[in-house]
Amino acid sequence: MGFSGNKAISPLPFLQQLAASRTMERNGNYSSVTMFVLLGLSDERELQFILFPVFLGIYLVTLIWNLGLILLIRMDSHLHTPMYFFLSFLSFIDICYSTSISPRMLSDLLKNDKSISFIACATQYFFMAWMGLTECCLLAAMAYDRYVAIGRPLQYTAIMAPGLCGKMVTVAYLSGLISSLSQTVSCFNLPFCGPNIIQNFFCDLPQIISLSCSNNFISQMTLILAAILIGFGSLFIILLSYGFIAASILKISSGKGSAKAFNTCASHLAAVTLYYGTALSVYLCPKSSQSMKQDKVVSVFYVIIIPMINPLIYSLRNKEIKGALMRIRKKPTGVP
Repeated sequence: MGFSGNKAISPLPFLQQLAASRTMERNGNYSSVTMFVLLGLSDERELQFILFPVFLGIYLVTLIWNLGLILLIRMDSHLHTPMYFFLSFLSFIDICYSTSISPRMLSDLLKNDKSISFIACATQYFFMAWMGLTECCLLAAMAYDRYVAIGRPLQYTAIMAPGLCGKMVTVAYLSGLISSLSQTVSCFNLPFCGPNIIQNFFCDLPQIISLSCSNNFISQMTLILAAILIGFGSLFIILLSYGFIAASILKISSGKGSAKAFNTCASHLAAVTLYYGTALSVYLCPKSSQSMKQDKVVSVFYVIIIPMINPLIYSLRNKEIKGALMRIRKKPTGVP
């Protein structure tokens, strides 16, 4: 299941324009950086050869689990509900998010030269930020869906109609696209005169902006605005939704009913906690040489591990997912 609403909007012209601007700067009166160097996860060759099969396995599992969940939701009519509609797009985002980082990281683990071209770095950050910011918006949409399911159950079908769900997903993708594109253009139009070392295993925008040899105020403001509008805006919606959910659960008289209501949003709450908890610990903590090393470890968790475990979180104790698997197993071959 893919998202086709944004296919007409292509980032390639912008990225090609950026590449052309770098060519002109190389012909100017100062030396311009045309390559960045990623330090990677480790500079120890033995450890890199050990990490390669580990992260290759994680990447393959991420692809298999998320793609399997997408196919299961499409194949089983019992899962054609708003919650699983959003979940299928979350799995699609996790596939794209992981693919924007993992192949490059795996390649760097096997070679000494970890340089990355300017255009490749811009492209990697664009797609990573697009998927990451879209996931923030989608998690907010899923939180609202859980509020309606618990707080207004009798009106759930009418409120969460297919048209509204489709619009929410479209807005999530467009918000992530516009924000990511604005960040990429504002950052990679800056002049870079050296040094060109990125102390991470992927192109992380805050570190790239700090390498610029000119005033980076506009790029910093663009990054901050994206964090406030998309990141914290989505988090505010999630917290507000869960505030209403908590109030609705407290009104339920029976303990069994309260437990059932909580279980409907426990998986989503776990996914939100993991995603926002790790991301905020990286970007809000003060930086030092020691914290940069710790940030690498945390970054591995939120860009590599979380896309793998998201489908597990939503499936582990989910009776509807288990029921769908049983129905697929029992369905005779060739029967639609």
